[in-house]
Amino acid sequence: MRWIVPGVLMLVAVVHALPLAGVLGAGRLLQLYGVPVPDPHVELLLRHRTVLFGLLAALLACAAFRPDLHRMALWAGLSSVASFLALWVALPGTNASLALVARVDAAALVLLLAALAVHHVKGGRALG
Repeated sequence: MRWIVPGVLMLVAVVHALPLAGVLGAGRLLQLYGVPVPDPHVELLLRHRTVLFGLLAALLACAAFRPDLHRMALWAGLSSVASFLALWVALPGTNASLALVARVDAAALVLLLAALAVHHVKGGRALG
């Protein structure tokens, strides 16, 4: 059981690092999400969003090796995937690329919840 929380954190770090490629511009964002970027202002916001995903990925990866950061990182990862899923459910008719993101985030949500439970059982009290 020692590897479950660090393993989940590393896996979810990879999931959050993948969108970092979007920092390269509108073309890469279109490849990632299947959504055209309508203007330079939206492109700037989306590219900045990818940087934030990279920062979250770095936090999750570092926390995998720091048990004192497990609780905070698990909640950060949960907040990220749960918020996307909530927004995705509220928007009907999304494209196939975004549906794939939702499936990956749903899998990450299950893994993070399991890791949170393991952390709690091990005495980390991450549930409260």
